[in-house]
Amino acid sequence: MSTLASHRKSRSRTGMRANTPAVGFTTAALASVTLLSTQSATAAPAEPKPSVEEVQKKVDDLYRQAGTATQQYNKAKEATDTQRKSVERVLDDVAKSADKVNEARRALGTYAAAQYRAGAVGPTAALMFADSPESYFEQTQLMSRLTDRQQEAVEDFQKEQRSAAQQRAKATKSLETLTESQTSLKEGKQKVQNKLAAARSLLSELTAEEKARLAELERKKEQEARRKAEAKAKEEAAERKRQEEARQEEAPATGGTDTGTDTGADTGTGSGATDGTYAAKAEKVLAFARAQIGKPYVWGATGPDSYDCSGLTAAAWKAAGVQLPRTTWDQVKVGTRVATADLLPGDLVFFYDDISHVGIYKGDGKMIHAPKPGANVREESIYYMPIYGSVRPA
Repeated sequence: MSTLASHRKSRSRTGMRANTPAVGFTTAALASVTLLSTQSATAAPAEPKPSVEEVQKKVDDLYRQAGTATQQYNKAKEATDTQRKSVERVLDDVAKSADKVNEARRALGTYAAAQYRAGAVGPTAALMFADSPESYFEQTQLMSRLTDRQQEAVEDFQKEQRSAAQQRAKATKSLETLTESQTSLKEGKQKVQNKLAAARSLLSELTAEEKARLAELERKKEQEARRKAEAKAKEEAAERKRQEEARQEEAPATGGTDTGTDTGADTGTGSGATDGTYAAKAEKVLAFARAQIGKPYVWGATGPDSYDCSGLTAAAWKAAGVQLPRTTWDQVKVGTRVATADLLPGDLVFFYDDISHVGIYKGDGKMIHAPKPGANVREESIYYMPIYGSVRPA
């Protein structure tokens, strides 16, 4: 009995030892759950939703960055198109060089065959088989001339081979450059798409009330831009008046009339303002631009179904017979600079410090332009954006 009791007691102690790790594991697990719950409760809260003002600023920045990136893309695409045409010309030269090499090779083959036929019979035998000594000497002179021509053919063949090798090397380099440009172009395209996607994402999260608030902020922004532009125009007018008065004071009395004529030309408003030819061209420009109203803005587009800002201005002036460069950065360098106060219909108005946008002035402080992604070609105040400057293209 004692043995049996001892045995039972031992089993009881063993059971306690077996249960001890399980209790420890459960305690650890509970502690972990408690710790995780505490961490979740004290974790940093989600970032607050941006205000309408913050969304407006962010979207404006993204659209401006996209506009700049679009001009970079346009410039790169223009360069790539030029490179592609250059490569096509080089490849055409390679093909022509190959044809010349083949022609030289055929000439060599002809001379080699003639030499082989003549070389099969020795001079003595040729003389014996000749119809007459005169015939033999005529054949000898002919072979001598053939030898000279063969040498020329060899030289021509070597020359064409060298030329072909140079053309192939040039083609290889041009293709490498084109490939690099195409890669850069692809990266530029992705850069624009990313910025536009980010802007669309921000706008899509706005409620109807927030969108109404955003529209109100846009109107206030236009009013502020108008105020600044008008102040700038007054400053420009005052400066021109001051310069005019200074020139009149410095000019001798007998030269006053001539000075006045020169001043009219210097301000850039003389011949341009009274030139009927410019007015006729501007009328064609605006007629074309009006016909595009309602068509969508698509970055990189030059028509006829969609446009970006500089694509529209280039197409409109092309309708008037004037070829403009592709980008805003190059278009601003064309023609004559004019002050905002001196704008005429047809003039190009450029915006922002980075000159990333352009519109066609139509009069009464309004322009026709391709605004931004998601918008159509439309008429709008030139004071909607900060004005960089204006030019009269022709």
